Amino acid sequence: MASQPQTRAAWRVLQGVLGIVLFVGLWWLLTVPFSTPGSMGMRFAPGPSLTTLIGLLQGGEIWIHIAVSLQRVAIGLGLALLVGVPLGLLLGASAGANATLSPAFQFLRMVSPLSWMPIAVMVFGVGDRPVYFLLAFAALWPIMLNTLAGVRALDQRWLQLSQSLSATGWETLKGVIVPGILGHVLTGTRLAIGIVWIVLVPCEMLGVSAGLGYFILDTRDRLAYHELMATVVLIGLLGFLLDMAFRKLYEAWSKSR
Repeated sequence: MASQPQTRAAWRVLQGVLGIVLFVGLWWLLTVPFSTPGSMGMRFAPGPSLTTLIGLLQGGEIWIHIAVSLQRVAIGLGLALLVGVPLGLLLGASAGANATLSPAFQFLRMVSPLSWMPIAVMVFGVGDRPVYFLLAFAALWPIMLNTLAGVRALDQRWLQLSQSLSATGWETLKGVIVPGILGHVLTGTRLAIGIVWIVLVPCEMLGVSAGLGYFILDTRDRLAYHELMATVVLIGLLGFLLDMAFRKLYEAWSKSR
């Protein structure tokens, strides 16, 4: 007989599959019964969209757009980590820095990254650089705030032990602080991935020549609505896989502790 954990895992998978089936069924109900054959609505129906998605994945062009989008996400997240983690450490370690900088950061955090699109284009020009800036700006805040929360949650006894052993600042950072806040940084990065993936598509409409956002505009201009809907499904699928991969990474790290 299967163990209880295996049974629970199988039941969760079954529930997830059931949810997807219900979603596709709702999608069908909102399109097919209200559309005539060959009409606009039928182009957005599940059957044509999923068939087109399979065709796109079997071709070569869509993979170029996927690779470009994933590269932009990786660079945007990397920039956000390079800035957000040190800022979170600074705010957590210094009450004065926190009191001085937090109001400005809270103000900036509440401004939609998409609001900066015209300014980003004026400053960085057309191409990848404004996209990198916007993605990094969107990802910065969850990473910074979770790093700050991690610093505040550190067990002060470990810091006192480090001081009693005459550890240098670098040794304390490497041996105590970084391991202690890593879980919070991973959580912030997972949240940032979700935000970046949402912001990515409109950012890729800033005059770039590749990417999933660009491909959606291209399908609209070509009136290829079945490809447009297929790309929307693909974006959701890729975002789901990214989140699942990072969730598995976090679970693996938690088990290794």
